[in-house]
Amino acid sequence: MAATGALLFLFVVGHMVGNLQFFLGAEAINRYGHFLQSNVEILWPVRIGLLVTVALHVWSAISLARENKAARPEPYANWQPNSASYASRTMLMSGLIIAAFIVYHLLHYTVMVKEINMSGQDFRPLMDAEGRHDIHRMMILGFSQPLVSAFYIIAVGLLCLHLSHGVGAMFQSLGWKNHVYAPVIDKGSKLAALVLFLGYIAIPVSVLVSKCGGCCK
Repeated sequence: MAATGALLFLFVVGHMVGNLQFFLGAEAINRYGHFLQSNVEILWPVRIGLLVTVALHVWSAISLARENKAARPEPYANWQPNSASYASRTMLMSGLIIAAFIVYHLLHYTVMVKEINMSGQDFRPLMDAEGRHDIHRMMILGFSQPLVSAFYIIAVGLLCLHLSHGVGAMFQSLGWKNHVYAPVIDKGSKLAALVLFLGYIAIPVSVLVSKCGGCCK
């Protein structure tokens, strides 16, 4: 759980940094996307590795949940979660919702299934002046749909809630957390989750704001 969580956390950070090139303009994000898509010898091993990592992470979560339930089959008569945070108590639920969102997100922007993007346009033929896939235009079209953006923001919120506890728990499981460093690690986990949340929602929020601004003119 900890090892796969660490790998997925690094991916989430890297993915956000790549996505934020949206704000540098179409040239930057389209060039970045073209680089990834044209290096299939790198792209497919990474995709397969991520798929395996996600599967192992989900399997670990379900296995641990079963073990916890088996260790205490009878629930507490009057359970008061004084020390357990909301994030820690909902790790399995938030994780499964995030997994469902990942499937939708891949179908939306990677497989580019027209029927689910709610824009009525096919993203696959979008090309820029250099003949590269116009990712910048695709993101604007995709996030211009309020329901899509709302789903994205809620899912990212759940992901970051998941990480706010998961990063600290990862250090605990790997034996890198003690009573001296624990407060710093816990606060750092929450701060990292907040930064990731703001970074990820910046794009859909900016697209929606721009759309509303255009409509008001």
